[in-house]
Amino acid sequence: MRIETIPVGPLQVNCYLIADADSGRTLVVDPGEDAGRIAAEIRRAGLEPCALLATHGHFDHVGAVAPLRRLLGEIPFLAHRDDLFLIDSCRQAAARWHLEVEDCPAPDSFIEDGQVLEVGSLRIEVRHTPGHSPGGVSLVAPGHLFPGDTLFHRSVGRTDFRGGDPEQLARSIRERLYSLADATVVHPGHGPTTTIGEEKLENPFVRG
Repeated sequence: MRIETIPVGPLQVNCYLIADADSGRTLVVDPGEDAGRIAAEIRRAGLEPCALLATHGHFDHVGAVAPLRRLLGEIPFLAHRDDLFLIDSCRQAAARWHLEVEDCPAPDSFIEDGQVLEVGSLRIEVRHTPGHSPGGVSLVAPGHLFPGDTLFHRSVGRTDFRGGDPEQLARSIRERLYSLADATVVHPGHGPTTTIGEEKLENPFVRG
């Protein structure tokens, strides 16, 4: 497995390229902005994007979906159905932050809890982890976790946005994420990497 991290936009969202090292097949996770940079990195690395996926529907994670599809071709866009209301209103949400993104197209298909995505020879499990948003998902690959804005290095996702729920967030982290092996590397939606073991011991918001 090959992982490339591209911080994008003024909110510095971590856009991830999760690639099968053998085939180059690649899942593009959270293309929030800077479509040109993302496309250039994909081409530079010789990767073959097979889908775009949003861990949740906030504008800073979906803002580059439309322009990126124009650059890469009409590859599928995947998200959880419970965040469709956020995806549909992403341009208006960005405007409230005095930012501008294009309208995001509706997902081509909805991902569900327990679904396994095949990216070349990689198998990536989808876990529904609501709390930051109703349709938030985390992706589990061998030895690696991509939790979107559910879990960060020594922090957790905000729950004061539309659809946020602090109790649900804590439950998602404890039951769906902290159950992973302590050595699992966490690649969050913003900020540096961490591990499950570190967060169980050191995260001041949700202890393991």
